[in-house]
Amino acid sequence: MAQQAPLTGAVIVSTPQDIALIDARRGIAMFQKVNIPLLGLIENMSSFCCPTCNHVTPIFGHGGARLEARCVVSRFSARSRSTCTFGETSDDGRPIVAIEPDSVHARHYVGIAREIWTGVVRRTASRPAPRIVIE
Repeated sequence: MAQQAPLTGAVIVSTPQDIALIDARRGIAMFQKVNIPLLGLIENMSSFCCPTCNHVTPIFGHGGARLEARCVVSRFSARSRSTCTFGETSDDGRPIVAIEPDSVHARHYVGIAREIWTGVVRRTASRPAPRIVIE
């Protein structure tokens, strides 16, 4: 699929555990093999924020994706936190950015999206627009 669709770049998402990073490395290698630039690496579920006391706990460890980014792509996009609300709304097909757009978590995800978009704009600014021919 990556060879059939014109892609500007790829974003790899991984949890911080070593076993998940093995899969992330495979994804990185696949995109490198087909010459698709890596726009960033996101460490998903790097911590859990308690809805009662707001205590943050790194339940799956932390830092694995950041270390991997330094070794492989030198670009680390972000860490994301998990909350009960986030899991519930995602399962219902209601993204947190839509139902709680002013929440800390929604702002965090919008920030990640902006950072990735900035990378896309930088990468595509130097390329000429495609020539479209209608016959």
